[in-house]
Amino acid sequence: MKVLQLLMSLTCLMVLGLFSGCAVKVERPIETPFALPTSFSDSGSSALSGKWWLAFEDDALNKLIEQSLNDNFSLKSSWARLSQANAVYKKSSSGLFPTVEGDAGGSHIIDYKDGTTVKSDKLTLGLSASYEVDLWGRIDSEIEAARLDMEATAADLDAAAMTLSAEVADTWYRLIRHKASLELYDQQIKTNIKALDLITTQMRTGQVPIADVLQQRQLIESQQGEKAQLVSEMGQTEHRLTILLGQVPGIQNFEVPAEIAALPDLPVTGIPAELIRQRPDIHSSYLVLKAADERVAAAVANQYPSLRFTVSLETINGSASSLFDNYISSIIAGITAPLFDGGLRRAEVERSQGVVEQALSEYGQAVLTAVGEVEDALLFERQQQQYIHSLEAQLDYASLTMEQLKERYLKGIENYQRVLTALTSLQSLEQKLITAKTDLLLNRVDLCRALGTGWDYSKKENNA
Repeated sequence: MKVLQLLMSLTCLMVLGLFSGCAVKVERPIETPFALPTSFSDSGSSALSGKWWLAFEDDALNKLIEQSLNDNFSLKSSWARLSQANAVYKKSSSGLFPTVEGDAGGSHIIDYKDGTTVKSDKLTLGLSASYEVDLWGRIDSEIEAARLDMEATAADLDAAAMTLSAEVADTWYRLIRHKASLELYDQQIKTNIKALDLITTQMRTGQVPIADVLQQRQLIESQQGEKAQLVSEMGQTEHRLTILLGQVPGIQNFEVPAEIAALPDLPVTGIPAELIRQRPDIHSSYLVLKAADERVAAAVANQYPSLRFTVSLETINGSASSLFDNYISSIIAGITAPLFDGGLRRAEVERSQGVVEQALSEYGQAVLTAVGEVEDALLFERQQQQYIHSLEAQLDYASLTMEQLKERYLKGIENYQRVLTALTSLQSLEQKLITAKTDLLLNRVDLCRALGTGWDYSKKENNA
């Protein structure tokens, strides 16, 4: 059939496109604008898997994180952004192929003149194809930039999942701290009420002044007020955790233990150069930088002439059976070259180069921030462990002091003010120890997030 000639012409256009891919494109290596240290300040011996939370051996935490990764709405939004980026890449890739369009039409004309009626039919069929030969690699650079954008969006999704898992763990362990503190407040209030009963009895027998009773009552009321504030904080923390799980606050109830989880072994921190490859947010910054570099190449190529081929076939006849008896076909080649644009294209090159410089700085900042986060977490852990040891020693001394002062007070040879001061110090240290152990645990969560090991969440099937 005559249409075969058109198909052969289209084949020629695609062959020309293949030859156009020979345009030279220089790849520039992208490196960090500074030297990285050969190691971090500390490292453990425990390997950290992609599901870092498994190291905490907390079944409740495991379920919470898995639920959040499936149901969190912010993460679903990141999935939607990845879907958009995939579509943009597919759209850009269409520039590698010819654009083929077809049109068809028909008309039935009745011409009445001087008492004579003349009827005529006309059928029209047209087919056209156009193709731009990528002489200078502009289309290829635009496609590559779109691909890199898509991969950067996938890395952003991994980073969002990494951050979400850390937020869930952080919120869960804060919830446990609140529960442990509340139970401790209950114990302390009961102890102080017993002490109040004893002091009241002594006051009634004239052994101690009424001021001792009033001070003890004030201490109990103070703790009741602090407990009320803590109940409010615990409720808000539960609401935050529920939202992270993609649920309506106030519906889901949590079985919260009152014991602070044990700290896992310190993981292997590796070397900073590995951190750059592991962290999805850094990888995203790197891909954005590469995409910006590709767009510079596209802007430069856009200053040069473009070559476009157009192939068309049109046939017109009065009946379908004889439609291809007569036809018109054409092949048109055209070169378009910018002669004067007021500096528009040159300005676009300069703008694209500025974007590269900005992306390079942002990439460098992302690397520095990541290394700093790891070092901050390692430093905090070392000092926090010393702080906990100090609190435990202080608590031992405070307990001994309290026992000594209590005996002296009951014998009537010690002022109650010293007893009250020792009691307040002892109970404050007990609360501080709970907070300090929780902060150490939360810092370990931050360290695991900062190391960013093994995140390939975007590669799983989207069941959202």
